[in-house]
Amino acid sequence: MRSKYLTLVFIVSISLTLTSCSSVSTAISKLKPKHVATNVLSGREGTNGKLLVVKIDDTNLAHPQIGLEDADVVYIEQVEGGLTRLAVIFSSRLPTEVGPVRSARISDIEILSQYGRVAFAYSGAQKKLLPVIAAANLQNLGAQAQPPTIYTRDPTRVNPYSMVLRADLLMAEVAEKSYVVDTAKSVGWSFGKAPKNGVSTTTATMHWPAARYRADWSAKDKCWLLFHNSHPNVVRTGKQLCPTTLVIQLVSITDSEYFDKVGGVTPFSNTVGTGAGFILRDGQTFAGTWVRNSPDVGTTWTDALGAPILFAPGQIWIALTDKAPDFTHPIPQASSSATK
Repeated sequence: MRSKYLTLVFIVSISLTLTSCSSVSTAISKLKPKHVATNVLSGREGTNGKLLVVKIDDTNLAHPQIGLEDADVVYIEQVEGGLTRLAVIFSSRLPTEVGPVRSARISDIEILSQYGRVAFAYSGAQKKLLPVIAAANLQNLGAQAQPPTIYTRDPTRVNPYSMVLRADLLMAEVAEKSYVVDTAKSVGWSFGKAPKNGVSTTTATMHWPAARYRADWSAKDKCWLLFHNSHPNVVRTGKQLCPTTLVIQLVSITDSEYFDKVGGVTPFSNTVGTGAGFILRDGQTFAGTWVRNSPDVGTTWTDALGAPILFAPGQIWIALTDKAPDFTHPIPQASSSATK
């Protein structure tokens, strides 16, 4: 009888010990930081999904634009007449709609080649450029070969500012037809703490011959509030676009062999080689040098000592311009001990 009693005590003791260990193990696991997936392009929370690039109109009549708040990277390019157009890159988040969609340009092919094979969405292109796009390393998904259920029209907008892409349906087609589209990969920059040699900046103004962008640092939102031609750059949802990292990349812009339908010469922005520019993050400006040795490799940024300039996690805007920006710096506060 006594042996049975001792056996029961032993079993209960072991059970309590295991339960205690399990509780401790559970508590420890809760203390461990959970791994959060981040997108390699923007550094923000999200997956490295398949790459979708959409060409977006950037004239006054195209605003408010649609879906740009979900982009990982946005390029501002110069087009005919000194206006700007956007190449908008999605990977971590895919909005239902993006727009207004406009036509492709020759600069897009060189800009996008560093990303690998992307799904490329656009409204059309100059006849001479179409075979160049078809031969490029991208999945050609222009409106000319897609149904109106994917490239829709917004009845509240006038042409040519009314085309809206159903991005969800387009990428569903990519999956259904097994199109070869790459997932996001590093294109040169990386993320981390800001360097220590920045210049405090409140405002940066970027110029093109017939367009202007302004970026105001928002300490509250920790990003750069954008203004397009002096108006708040607000998307259809009412949100003002506000990248955490703003890149001003000074490039050579020259005439190409292409023309628009009214005879305007298409400019070409050269993004391969090396040049100067500025990285804006955390309310500071960092002067740097960009290097991209060939079309298929990414773009790196270094400071005067050759150290990498790290980006802040979040949406990135890259302004490709050949004009130096204007900066506004905070006014130093007067010392309380100053003579009155």
